[in-house]
Amino acid sequence: MLALRAGVRGGRGRPRGLADHTAPAGRAGTLPLAMRFTFLGTGTSAGVPCIACDCPVCTSPDPRDQRSRTGAALSWTDPHGRPRTVLIDATPDLRLQAVHARLRRCDAVLFTHNHVDHTFGLDEVRRFNAVQRSPIDVWAEDHTMDHLRRVYAHIFERQRYVNDSFVATLIPRRLEPLTPIDLWGLRVTPLRLLHGRLPVLGFRFDLPPAPARRGPAAGRAHTPVFPLAYCTDVSAIPPETYPHLEGLGTLCLDALRKRHHPTHLTLDQAVEIAGRLAPARALFIHIAHDLPHAATCAELPEPMSLAHDGLTLEEPDADGAPCPEPLRPSGFDAV
Repeated sequence: MLALRAGVRGGRGRPRGLADHTAPAGRAGTLPLAMRFTFLGTGTSAGVPCIACDCPVCTSPDPRDQRSRTGAALSWTDPHGRPRTVLIDATPDLRLQAVHARLRRCDAVLFTHNHVDHTFGLDEVRRFNAVQRSPIDVWAEDHTMDHLRRVYAHIFERQRYVNDSFVATLIPRRLEPLTPIDLWGLRVTPLRLLHGRLPVLGFRFDLPPAPARRGPAAGRAHTPVFPLAYCTDVSAIPPETYPHLEGLGTLCLDALRKRHHPTHLTLDQAVEIAGRLAPARALFIHIAHDLPHAATCAELPEPMSLAHDGLTLEEPDADGAPCPEPLRPSGFDAV
C-alpha cells in the first residue's frame, strides 16, 4: 500500500515515506507543449445560485449562470514529456470542479490569498497524492502560508494527532511579488494586488520564446492565450504592477457586480482597466448573482466577456497540435 500518511514535517524538505517524484523544472528556453487554461469556478464567495435566493440569475436555466467559487487550472505536457497540472487556489468546491473538469493530477497549487473561498478545498488534493504517487507543491506568500498551517494543522503538524489518518502530502514553497518561478517550463510571476486593505497576489504566466506558432489549423486565425494574467479578488492595482500586465493574450480580472464594493472591482472598473491594458481578450471572474451572463456579455465591448465555469482556453503547440486528452471534459467550451 502506498505510504501517504506523513503529511508535512516542519514544512522543510521531502515528506517521510515518499520518494522524490518531482521532475526537474523545464530548462530555460525549452518549450512546453500545448497548454490549456480551465476556469474551474467563476463565482463570488457565496457561489451562484446563492442559498435562499430566487433572483433571476439564481433561478436562471442558463448553465453559465451557475458559478462555483473562483479557481482555475493550467494543464500541459512539460519539456520532458510529462503531464502537468497546476491549480490556482483550492476552493470549497474543488472536488466537484476537478470531477467536472476531469483533472487527473495536481502537481502544484498557487494561492492568491488566505480567504475561505480560495483555501478551504486544500484537503481535497490528497486524492491527487494517491493517484499520482507524489507530493504536491503549495506556493503562497508568508501570511497565506501561516493561515494554511493554522487551518490545516492536521496536515502540517500531523504528529499532534492521535489517529494515523490519510492526509495530503504537501511541500510548502514561498512566493514573493515580482520574483518569477519556473514550473516545468512555465514561467510564473507573482503580482502584487490589493483586495481592500489586504495585499494579495495575482499571477502572470509566460511561455518560453518559441518559433512562430502555426495555430490550430492552417489558415485559421488564433488569438493567443499567453501571456495570461490572473487577477481575482482585487479592488486596486498598484502602479508598479501595471507594467507586468502589458502585452497579454488573456487578462482574467475580478468584476464582482455593477454596484460599488469595498474589496472588489465593479464591472465598469474592470472594463476601464481592461481597456487601458488592451489584452487580446479579457475575461471577467469572481462574479456575483447581480450579473446575468448573456445580458451582461451583450453589453460588454470586444474583446471582453464574462468567463463561466468550465470555459477552457487552449494554446496549441508550435505545430498547431492541441493539448492532449483526456484533460478536456465533454460539454465544456474551448476557445
